[in-house]
Amino acid sequence: MLVLVAALLLLGIALGAVAQLPVPVSLAAATVIGCWLLIFAVRERHGRRTR
Repeated sequence: MLVLVAALLLLGIALGAVAQLPVPVSLAAATVIGCWLLIFAVRERHGRRTR
């Protein structure tokens, strides 16, 4: 339960910060984070297949 509360608190802080940024900056940051997550997922999937 504590982890859920902490996650919601961090989500609220992150959304509050994004609300203060201009839209193009928010979209650029979202694109960078999305690409990073995609690369991470591909590397993890590829790493598990070779083991």
